[in-house]
Amino acid sequence: MGRLENKVAVITGSATGIGQAAAELFAREGATVLCADVKEDQVKETVDTIKKNNGKAYAYHVDVSSEESVSAFAKQVKEEHGTIDVLFNNAGVDQEGGKVHEYPVELFDSIIAVDLRGTFLCSKYLIPLMLDGGGSIINTSSMSGRAADRNRSGYNAAKGGITNFTKAMAIDYARDGIRANSISPGTIETPLIDKLAGSKEEEAGREFREANKWITPLGRLGDPKEIASVALFLASDDSSYITGEDITADGGIMAYTWPGKMLMEDKWKKTTE
Repeated sequence: MGRLENKVAVITGSATGIGQAAAELFAREGATVLCADVKEDQVKETVDTIKKNNGKAYAYHVDVSSEESVSAFAKQVKEEHGTIDVLFNNAGVDQEGGKVHEYPVELFDSIIAVDLRGTFLCSKYLIPLMLDGGGSIINTSSMSGRAADRNRSGYNAAKGGITNFTKAMAIDYARDGIRANSISPGTIETPLIDKLAGSKEEEAGREFREANKWITPLGRLGDPKEIASVALFLASDDSSYITGEDITADGGIMAYTWPGKMLMEDKWKKTTE
């Protein structure tokens, strides 16, 4: 029997990256996976892949930043599936915007709308489908919600908000049998990295990856499947006494205070080659 046998799991942002990896893993573990994403064609591809491997999955076109879209999705899920057991709020966007006084208001608003507001809206409208039977909520935060980055204050604010919002939900719903936890990934090899820094085929993308490899104690970027495995743990009964927690999965970046000797010693950099 799989770790999510007979459970219904909603995963947002499941067209690519971490969400796609989680959808495929959850299905292998026995869940019926409801894949939601604004990328309609790509989320259907995720579902097709799951079905080809004898899993159960359904595709939904959802804009998590839109209350109308999310409420309609929740209504459809209730009509088609009745209740859910797992909610993985994974959808997110990121983009540099300059220093705060230079940061475009519309960019700040758009990142908050998808990352933080989207987590709130999906929780607000889907938690009622968990109240009778309990369940697990997992929110994708970031190491950028625990510390800051240059020129990305909107993303830092959104992810920091998600981390604390998760704790608020953990308290609110603990006596209803609903657990809420977040995951803070480090730099993970996803299409978002291609968009932010360039692909592996581009010089800027290669330089970005090399810099991240040597500054990460484990000496590499993370794989979406590794974050999906953390999500599976939090979704399953294996984590039945864990709520209100944020699990950092960043290859060790948040373990040090400053990368002094890593910057000074070429030997450290060469260990990733």
